[in-house]
Amino acid sequence: MTWSIIARDPATGDFGIAVATRFFAVGARVPFVRSGVGAIATQALVNSFYGVDGLRMLDEGRAPAEIVRVLTEADAGRAHRQVHIMNAAGEVAAHTGRECVDWCGHMQGEGFSVAGNMLAGAAVIEQTAAAYRREGTLPFPRRLIAALKAGEAAGGDKRGKQSAALVICGREAWPDLDLRVDDHADPLAELTRLEAVSRERFVHFRPFMPRRDNPSGIYDRGVIEAGIAEALAREGQA
Repeated sequence: MTWSIIARDPATGDFGIAVATRFFAVGARVPFVRSGVGAIATQALVNSFYGVDGLRMLDEGRAPAEIVRVLTEADAGRAHRQVHIMNAAGEVAAHTGRECVDWCGHMQGEGFSVAGNMLAGAAVIEQTAAAYRREGTLPFPRRLIAALKAGEAAGGDKRGKQSAALVICGREAWPDLDLRVDDHADPLAELTRLEAVSRERFVHFRPFMPRRDNPSGIYDRGVIEAGIAEALAREGQA
């Protein structure tokens, strides 16, 4: 009932997951991302332990293929699950259970993985992957959204639309961007709008917030406002 793309930005090393479905609040249960560790999307009949325990095992240095094996062997419901995993090195492994509703499947490319179930057809993940490859000049968040939009244009979730989410993790212990559309007639359009709103101020304010290499951050409001204005001016010239 969902399709998602996991990717690692080759320019920054950031991890991202974008996901869409005809189900409520997909961002609450499907994407699991940890900075410097990796990313996991657990879907079909979701088992959130795949995300929680999978990230722990990635942090321990275990390979994605081993993690998929361990998670699914311990789960009596594995035939109804779908999961794909990427580690910090960009290695990918996936599982699509035999009882997942057609169309279902997964594919991977250099630096990304796409998986889905209850889809209109194989073209959904094929076009998601093709768009991700094609849109390499876009900033990472917009590239992931563009990929999902291509999958939706190919039919998307065969039941329709309801929710979508985008999570990007960089160097900090929390996401750089965490956008959720929990219930909307056109969730990818709304996700696109939210991403654009994030660039009006939030994205440019983010560098001044406390970071591991500067735990106090920048708190001089004059410096912050000048920095935001400069960033917006640069973006306007791009």
